[in-house]
Amino acid sequence: MRPRVVSLVPSLTEAVAATVPGALAGVTDWCSHPAGLGVARVGGTKNPAIERILALAPDLVIANEEENRAPDLDALRAAGVEVLVTEVRDVPRAFRELARVLAACGAPGRPRWLDEAEAAWAAPPVPERRTTAVVPVWRRPWMVLGRDTFAGDVLARLGVDHLYAGHADRYPRVPLGELTAARPDLVVLPDEPYRFAAGDGPEAFPGLPCALVSGRHLTWYGPSLAEAPRVLGAALRAAVR
Repeated sequence: MRPRVVSLVPSLTEAVAATVPGALAGVTDWCSHPAGLGVARVGGTKNPAIERILALAPDLVIANEEENRAPDLDALRAAGVEVLVTEVRDVPRAFRELARVLAACGAPGRPRWLDEAEAAWAAPPVPERRTTAVVPVWRRPWMVLGRDTFAGDVLARLGVDHLYAGHADRYPRVPLGELTAARPDLVVLPDEPYRFAAGDGPEAFPGLPCALVSGRHLTWYGPSLAEAPRVLGAALRAAVR
């Protein structure tokens, strides 16, 4: 019997919806893919409505150790709900965790999109010359990718080495003056979690090439992984030409 699933992670929502149609009973307000997903909304990733989730009587809640807060997951467990928590710090681990989640959600087998994603990342497009970058993920205050992040591994596999990969924090706060003084080859500006855009972000880095990229392709692990090397690679190459 297929379990009733509540997803607290947008990328996992997309993966489960694409692979086990009908399994999802609830998702967060931030779950934007697939479009038109007609299931209950249970609040945000950081502030889910626990009572609303329990009212859906899920057999399983799927979560992520970075995106979701431990007290919320503990409350669900205390109420008797099984919670599966993923931990993803690099691309290979993403594939393993996706296979684990899909099996727990009742997938009848390994989906084609997962094979296509692994094949895409087996030999991603890499430029002849590696580039350095800073990768802001927030402003006011400025925060950037630091050590041990999935997005950092994605960029490294595409030939981009971000300058704070060795920082003690995973998402350090760094003054803008320090970021610009570092003189990276490139500034990578995703549209999530902060929605950087042409008029909001590049102006802070005068004289530095900026690549506006899809946060879904940079930070999500799910069906988007199949096209991420091509889409991100094109955006990065265009910015440094």
